[in-house]
Amino acid sequence: MNALETLHVPQELSARVPAEQRGTGRDDVRLLVSRGAAVSHHAFRELPGQLRAGDVLVVNTSPTLPAAVNGRLGGERLVVHFSTCGERGPGRTGPEGRRWAVELRTPDGSGSTRPRPGGPAGARIRLPGGGLLVLEEPLAGGAIDQQPSTGGRLWWAIASVDVPEVMQRYGRPIRYRYTACDQPLAAHQTVFAVPAPDGAGSAEMPSAGRPFTEEVVARLVHRGVQFAPLTLHTGVASAEAHEPPYPERFEVPATTAWLVNAARAGGGRVIAVGTTAVRALESAAGADGRVAGAAGWTDLVVTPARGVRVVDGLLTGLHEPAASHLLLLAAVAGTEALTRAYTEALEHLYLWHEFGDVHLLLPNEDDHRLRC
Repeated sequence: MNALETLHVPQELSARVPAEQRGTGRDDVRLLVSRGAAVSHHAFRELPGQLRAGDVLVVNTSPTLPAAVNGRLGGERLVVHFSTCGERGPGRTGPEGRRWAVELRTPDGSGSTRPRPGGPAGARIRLPGGGLLVLEEPLAGGAIDQQPSTGGRLWWAIASVDVPEVMQRYGRPIRYRYTACDQPLAAHQTVFAVPAPDGAGSAEMPSAGRPFTEEVVARLVHRGVQFAPLTLHTGVASAEAHEPPYPERFEVPATTAWLVNAARAGGGRVIAVGTTAVRALESAAGADGRVAGAAGWTDLVVTPARGVRVVDGLLTGLHEPAASHLLLLAAVAGTEALTRAYTEALEHLYLWHEFGDVHLLLPNEDDHRLRC
């Protein structure tokens, strides 16, 4: 166990409501900046001053889905979290022909949920509006149809109805127990979100982009910072067990690849907005760090041992000290620098989770080298 894993985040440091309900707007959060081992403290509105002309911010355009839907299994009330839309099976047609990875949760009486074992196979869950969801098998293995073991938490299921339509009519954003109450779907969308024609999206908000406002974006563009969009549809994370990410759908457009490669060739820094952007971008990169347009499924897990080939910096939220996301952060910044930053975040009472404060990890300027 490293020093980072021994840190404890008090419950009172969980952001219980969005920033606009605590202050003056979405961008009214704090910004912790790490440059190597050096740490400084700022307001998020000061982000343009922390970047420079020629930098590229890579942003995830995946919209957040109202992925929590009430259901019944016999006489049992439960909540279905729709996580990931799988590939269409043989002989299946129409919007109901796709498999979905789902998590079943038990209502806790306060508007949130608690863990529930998945299964059993063949279970028929009644959905609002008369639809049925039939559980097939737990996720296990190493690809999208055989994924890393989740201990039975996530299962493949087939619905008799169009799942995106059910979510839009009856669903709500996934909510965790540290939040005070349900929030409207708009509170879970980022300024970068673009609706997908097929109704695809993220089960959980790509939250690193949440503090951005049109004003902040305009100021960054005025400074000479460029934005490069990509898409990665996030699945359901476990609030109780820190599992590595499993395969998720992504797309890196050819134009984004060109922007990133041009920035690297010109000495600009490539800064990902969120761990999802890192995962997608690194999945589209070759061993030499050159990015190509790509789309499909990624099962990449970024660790310090694997390292990063493209990303110089990262803007992200504050994660639990034992979360698997921190392996990715350590790959960008190093464990020692990350531990230093998190220790200061605790000392200065930063707020955690998707409605909380954010952390900008940048390379030490003395170590930053121009690429060719």
